[in-house]
Amino acid sequence: MSSPSTANADALPYESSRSGLQILIMAIAAFIIVTTEFVIVGLLPALAQDLNVSITVAGQVVTLFAFTVMLFGPLLTAKLARVERKKLFTLILIVFALSNTLAAVSTNIWVLAIARFIPALALPVFWGTASETAGQLAGPGNAGKAVSKVYLGISAALVFGIPLGTVAADLIGWRGSFWVLSGLSLIIGILMHLMMPTLPSAPVADKGEKQTAILRQPRFLAHILLSVLTFTAMFTAYTYLADILERLANIPSSHVGWWLMGFGAVGMIGNHLGGAMVDRRPLGAMVLFLLVLGFGMLAAVALAADTPWLVASLIIWGVAYTALFPICQVRVMTAGAKAQALAASMNISAANAGIGLGAIFGGLGIHHYGLGSLGIIATTLAALGVIVALLMMRGQR
Repeated sequence: MSSPSTANADALPYESSRSGLQILIMAIAAFIIVTTEFVIVGLLPALAQDLNVSITVAGQVVTLFAFTVMLFGPLLTAKLARVERKKLFTLILIVFALSNTLAAVSTNIWVLAIARFIPALALPVFWGTASETAGQLAGPGNAGKAVSKVYLGISAALVFGIPLGTVAADLIGWRGSFWVLSGLSLIIGILMHLMMPTLPSAPVADKGEKQTAILRQPRFLAHILLSVLTFTAMFTAYTYLADILERLANIPSSHVGWWLMGFGAVGMIGNHLGGAMVDRRPLGAMVLFLLVLGFGMLAAVALAADTPWLVASLIIWGVAYTALFPICQVRVMTAGAKAQALAASMNISAANAGIGLGAIFGGLGIHHYGLGSLGIIATTLAALGVIVALLMMRGQR
């Protein structure tokens, strides 16, 4: 008969491997959920043509998703905070499976809008609880590594989700991309139900007043404003990047997905650089990468017809674009250090506000001044972000 200590030792590798599998399922779920949000950017030209609407109208579906996350995210996350995690995540993935199916069979822009509104309600709930759940699965001492693995799925979706969807759209049509996401959501939802243990929600401490105190701090609110400006600048141009590549650079539609894939791959360099710099000087990193972002966007649109210069501009743009994601998140969480969970949630809302506004400003720019105006509009917004960051640095001193 084995001694208790021996039995425990034998059980550890099994438990470790099992929790590792569960965290992997969480990471894949994160990839699918975030890809569902951003994949439509690469599909805009195809679905606009198929649904017989302008690219500007199609772009407002991006705005709808982003504003839904912004407006309902904190409220729904708080309301569902006490729901058992296995049940909650399984339900979220079923919602994504059904909504992606509805998107795949959409007959007009209004049906597609409904198909995008529904998952937008569920996405921030996953974002708001995934880190905590990963920590529960990994156990004491391993929470940091577990959370980083889940966020690797989110980062992969931000960088590769859009180009993968665009490539798939070229191979199987834009509707096929949603069918694939629907099938993956259902598979991961089933695995979540079968493999995940029952995980109670974390106890909610009675610190509401202390948590919300950061919302009365002008400096914290300035950080939120800076995130809104940053993401507005980023998505004024990025929302319509596929269209820029097709119409201004004359890239064949069958190749656009691979160009976006390269944009995302280069962007991983920015993810590393941003993460390395933000701890030392958060606002300094913001100024640097906003300047680089503005230059890259302006050059890419202006020089789109010249392939070598376009490639160089997209590299500059991609590095800055991806670097600003972790910089904004860490910067806002540092500014709201006494209520980091709320600060993180506020930054997600700010990011989605910027994504929605970017799609609106970009659409208005295309409608009134043409696609070639996006570089100037987006760079002007980035310059406003630089001014705000410099004023905040001055106030800090």
